[in-house]
Amino acid sequence: MIARRLRASLRGWGGVGAMAVACAAALVLALLLPLSDPRGDGGAGVGGRGLGRGTQAAAAKCADPQDQSLTPSGADGPTIEAIKARADRRLIVGVDQNSYHWGYRDPNNPKAGSDLEGFDIDLVHAIAEEILGDPNAVQFRAIPTSERVAALRKGTVDMVVRTMTITCDRLKQVAFSAPYFTTGQQVLAPDTSGITGYDKSLAGKRICAAAGSTANDRLKADRQSGRLVSSATVTTVPNQLDCLVRLQLGEADAVVTDGALAASQAAQDPTVGLKGDTFTTEYYGVAMKLGSDDLVRRVNRLLADYRKDGWRQSYDKWLAPTLGKDSPSQDPPTARYK
Repeated sequence: MIARRLRASLRGWGGVGAMAVACAAALVLALLLPLSDPRGDGGAGVGGRGLGRGTQAAAAKCADPQDQSLTPSGADGPTIEAIKARADRRLIVGVDQNSYHWGYRDPNNPKAGSDLEGFDIDLVHAIAEEILGDPNAVQFRAIPTSERVAALRKGTVDMVVRTMTITCDRLKQVAFSAPYFTTGQQVLAPDTSGITGYDKSLAGKRICAAAGSTANDRLKADRQSGRLVSSATVTTVPNQLDCLVRLQLGEADAVVTDGALAASQAAQDPTVGLKGDTFTTEYYGVAMKLGSDDLVRRVNRLLADYRKDGWRQSYDKWLAPTLGKDSPSQDPPTARYK
């Protein structure tokens, strides 16, 4: 049965099963993408010299995390000046390279070659053009789901644009832009599984979630509160796509992840589908290092324009085919600032 499922899955997007090797080597690939020393000119690190002293609202006062970002501004500050001072004058961005239609390489598109493409990648190019005047002035770094916060805090990247949900806990560790996408947690499972959603049908099932994801946080909280049936077991993996591979190999019964990601994975594999409705409301934001206030404000200025001109074109190209016309994600979220 597992073999039949894998053969069926190979019909979707060039075969997701064929991506298992890429998933297993995610950490190695993360080292292959960098093209230069992140310290650029040999001076300041990725955060820049003399980071802004202001920070975003403390998570202890955070009720609506998506509304805690700084007001937009076009002014340069120490963080942006350090980026512009690099010898190669590039923005260093942490991204995904395995999320279909978000950040990935299309093996069926010879024109794409080795270039990353997708909804998040379009946004990165727009940010690079805003800050450096060149949409291609970007150095991409592949970062596992579980390493997004660490990469920012260590100064490995200037920002992370990787389907990253804004949460109160994360606001203690990194800064976020205003939201650029709305989604929610959802269950992905084989069509023949009998699973109907985030409910009692998960009893006795093996659930997979990415480490460091909001899905895993929710599963932990619901296990403690008793909402998640106690007989269900949860396994974590470094990258979200690893869960889909485990599902295909029969090593997991269900995946809990953002509905937008789940829809893309369902489009890759015709033997799996979304089960039930989303059971949370979440917002993706561009994550940056705490204290880089000038960079946060500049990204927010770009997003204000991007929501009006650019967001819709990118959504229609990458996500509309899998999310559908009635998706709660079909419009950009409204920006509110603290």
